[in-house]
Amino acid sequence: MSERYKRNAGCVYNIKYHLVWCPKYRKKVLTGEIAARLRDLLDTKAIELGVEIQIMEIMPDHVHVFITGQPTEAIQYIVNQLKGNSSRILRQEFAELRSKLPCLWSRSYYAGTVGHVSEETVRKYIEAQKGK
Repeated sequence: MSERYKRNAGCVYNIKYHLVWCPKYRKKVLTGEIAARLRDLLDTKAIELGVEIQIMEIMPDHVHVFITGQPTEAIQYIVNQLKGNSSRILRQEFAELRSKLPCLWSRSYYAGTVGHVSEETVRKYIEAQKGK
């Protein structure tokens, strides 16, 4: 089987998400040691959750993460775990985060799915099934 696909006991899948989230009030606090520690925390939590981080970019005022997920986990669970765990630990370790922000992350996030096949191709495939 191609490395593009993963499998578990019941299915073959290729589920990828582009995730973006920001600190509260979009404050530019994700720099230096905080950014480095955040990278470590996200890598560790992703392994614990069974998701694979393909690429990650930490900007001063937002985070981009491209992950490969499993069909057994809801995306909001994955995001909440990544954000919640990192917020708790970073706020414990860096007092300046506690003094600048009431909580580290804003409540919202962006999640987009990414696949090998385009939406247009899937639509055409499904529409073509009726004639078979």
